[in-house]
Amino acid sequence: MKLSIFGTGYVGLVTGACLADVGHNVVCIDVDQTKIDNLKKGVLPIWESGLDAIVERNVNAGRLQFTTNVATAIQHAEIQFIAVGTPPDEDGSADLQYVLSVAESIARNMQSYKIIINKSTVPVGTADKVQARVEQVLAERGGKIAFDVVSNPEFLKEGAAISDFLKPDRIIIGTQSIEARKRMNELYEPFNRNHERIIFMDVKSAELTKYAANAMLATKISFMNELANMAEILGADIEEVRKGIGADPRIGYHFIYPGCGYGGSCFPKDVQALERTAAQIGYNAELLKATESVNNRQKARLFEKLAKHFGGANKLSGKTIAIWGLSFKPNTDDMREAPSRTLMEALWQSGAKVQAFDPVAMDECQRIYGRRADLTLMGTKEAALRHADALVIVTEWQQFRAPDFDLIKTELKTPVIFDGRNLYNPERMVRECITYYSMGRN
Repeated sequence: MKLSIFGTGYVGLVTGACLADVGHNVVCIDVDQTKIDNLKKGVLPIWESGLDAIVERNVNAGRLQFTTNVATAIQHAEIQFIAVGTPPDEDGSADLQYVLSVAESIARNMQSYKIIINKSTVPVGTADKVQARVEQVLAERGGKIAFDVVSNPEFLKEGAAISDFLKPDRIIIGTQSIEARKRMNELYEPFNRNHERIIFMDVKSAELTKYAANAMLATKISFMNELANMAEILGADIEEVRKGIGADPRIGYHFIYPGCGYGGSCFPKDVQALERTAAQIGYNAELLKATESVNNRQKARLFEKLAKHFGGANKLSGKTIAIWGLSFKPNTDDMREAPSRTLMEALWQSGAKVQAFDPVAMDECQRIYGRRADLTLMGTKEAALRHADALVIVTEWQQFRAPDFDLIKTELKTPVIFDGRNLYNPERMVRECITYYSMGRN
């Protein structure tokens, strides 16, 4: 099938590459000429394990193309994906200007039936707005061309997006059009060979499903962080609690790891957007507010622990803090809403310096913060330790799980670790003579 995908960010590029990889003919469109030029050269705007190879393979095979020519892309295919950004507006609601702009472009250039698919994460009711915008433009053109608007939200985990797309646990499709349903079945047929993964529903239910999924996962994380803070005061071990409740199949072990807060492009933005949707319909979403509030508080916990250890925030001035992990989670370079940013900005405010290492996110860190005297990006995790006053672990990268503790003690001025991801055993740290602060453990 021929497909056009608007947006070459995380969702659009992964979607385009993976659909091309199963045999579809895909054109990806972006207004950023530099981004398109780089993609044609094999330079990707995001880091996702395995994505570069899939892009290269399908570009070489002629199944994947990149362009800034909107009109050509719209004429290319019957199926048009909208996968552009929906950044939070000032009030926390999703900004739909880019989604509606693409809808308008499609309407101005379409000459035949189109299926317009909302792949971006959008609030309930967005499909209606896209429908109305397309109808308005077609009316201005003085023509009647059939089209359908479909909701097909993505469920991709950064760091595992390729696997999630190629082996989905469900494919949510919101439509009541018989024709659109037929084409969507055909589109996703390569993913249904083992068992039926498509779940058809009405459009508004599909839109809400995406937000509901992310809000549920975010709530689990905030709940565990709330318990972790209580465990520290009560003298309990949150890791033992986690094992105890995770053994209940009604709860399970997924997303119940305590830590220094969640970040990324989805959870913070989607919880805020769903909370805003609730406010717009006159519903007080107390649990959503609490989920966000707990997470914001949790991101400050590492700094609070550092300040308390050194005798107050004012005592951090002149200290050098080693940080392992900058991305909001492993296997991505994404630092949007990352706990590392909250920590570093608080340290700088207190006059401390940062020596940081991350396997893939240091270029992104440099892009965000530029060159500054109180930030040094180190080439290895060992180099980040040199002459630092403490080590803070913010991201649970695999290479941080079994470090050389003797080297840590040798390189640090004082042997102290603040572990925002509970990677180490507190009893082992006692034996190693390392002062160890974790999340919800004693």
